[in-house]
Amino acid sequence: MTEMVRKITLSRAVRIMRNLFPEEYNFYPRSWILPDEFQLFAAQVQMVKDGDPSWKPTFIVKPDGGCQGDGIYLIKDPSDIRLAGTLQSRPAVVQEYICKPLLIDKLKFDIRLYVLLKSLDPLEIYIAKDGLSRFCTEPYQEPNSRNLHHVFMHLTNYSLNVHSSNFIHSDNASTGSKRTFSSILCRLSSKGVDIKKVWSDIISLVIKTVIALTPELKVFYQSDIPTGRPGPTCFQILGFDILLMKNLKPMLLEVNANPSMRIEHEHELSPGVFENVPSLVDEEVKVAVIRDTLRLMDPLRKKRESQSQQLEKASVEKEDPLDSELAGVPDTNPEAQLPSICLKQVFPKYAKQFNYLRLVDRMANLFIRFLGIKGTMKLGPTGFRTFIRNCRLSSSSLSMAAVDILYIDITRRWSSMTLDQRDSGMCLQAFIEAFFFLAQRKFKMLPLHEQVASLIDLCEYHLSLLDEKRLVCGRSGTVGGRSPPHLPHQDTCPPPCANGADKFSHPRPTVP
Repeated sequence: MTEMVRKITLSRAVRIMRNLFPEEYNFYPRSWILPDEFQLFAAQVQMVKDGDPSWKPTFIVKPDGGCQGDGIYLIKDPSDIRLAGTLQSRPAVVQEYICKPLLIDKLKFDIRLYVLLKSLDPLEIYIAKDGLSRFCTEPYQEPNSRNLHHVFMHLTNYSLNVHSSNFIHSDNASTGSKRTFSSILCRLSSKGVDIKKVWSDIISLVIKTVIALTPELKVFYQSDIPTGRPGPTCFQILGFDILLMKNLKPMLLEVNANPSMRIEHEHELSPGVFENVPSLVDEEVKVAVIRDTLRLMDPLRKKRESQSQQLEKASVEKEDPLDSELAGVPDTNPEAQLPSICLKQVFPKYAKQFNYLRLVDRMANLFIRFLGIKGTMKLGPTGFRTFIRNCRLSSSSLSMAAVDILYIDITRRWSSMTLDQRDSGMCLQAFIEAFFFLAQRKFKMLPLHEQVASLIDLCEYHLSLLDEKRLVCGRSGTVGGRSPPHLPHQDTCPPPCANGADKFSHPRPTVP
């Protein structure tokens, strides 16, 4: 999980989804991966500037493995000398900086929401009904050459702003430099803002982000957790950092795999002497998240609820419920005295609205099917050829030799870009790129997401036939008449060339 929410991995996952569904994934700032895409970044920025000389962008640079604001800085141009140092030191992501955030008390702030990933397959997502709002400690101004270095103005990280002389510790949920998100919503509501719409947009952002992350997470998961066998119940509490723009559109800043659960802060009694003081704002939000996560994940929860219902039913049948209440019969439900659950299920509750986005998830299932060796996370050349054969994707215009060239070309390029060198072969991202290429050449004249969906349907159809054939193997008769999925007209084109890596690359996003 920690690997999946690193800046580079998250950016790549969202980029894949944005290529498929541009309108649905416009909640994440356009990003470039350094150092691999520095030339692309510089060229695209220059191209837009040439077309619009009045465009004066700001970009924010974030180290890939950084946390708590470490190593983050703002630049106005790719030629900034600090960027050269970043390129040499460690991988990073450079993003468009959101220049028009919503302000409260003239201060920029972000939202930390806690999301419980209760289960991966089937996918279950819960969102805490309240979160934290972390404020900057210097009044906000749009970035310029004079204030570009003012971290207390531009960066909302608590770990940075807590060291500002303007930081205000408060036990009131609606004042101070850290407040509850519900207090912010209450304030916005008093000004006529549609709070239901804000929450709906945030829930949509969270579900779409998790959908972008789960395919590769499944690959990691299957390498450690045996399928089809009862095993450990795995779950994760994620910290989503979200920024509301001036127009109230939520933008995803990052996702934290291990959000801080501290409920106290340091108070300086005298120079160099500190004590830990409880933070009522943190306690109000975080204790509820931890308590209710454990309640939801309790493996005996359903069994106890069932027993409690049976006892209640038996009690009602035997005696007057009013008599039992007066007699002081103890409540058999151990959760009866606890507050209501603060975690709201959003998936599969809203699955019908979002399932069409899960194309990459279906690709990951195909990828995992052909991995072969248990525990591996990369597809070998034999596995890729078997995938092509079993799904009947080879043809007169796509020979197996061309398939081998495609595999070698894409795998070699992705191997040079990924940090994980534990085993050789085709990683999931490389498989997705190869899949996009195959879909684009087989189903022309369609939007990319329809091309990909059509190829997935075709693959799943042929694999289901293969599975049925294996089931009836040794029996007399033939497999029952399943008809192939309705697919658009399939075109053909010449096989790929060995020396054209760019031919296999899906289009990269450009600066607007």
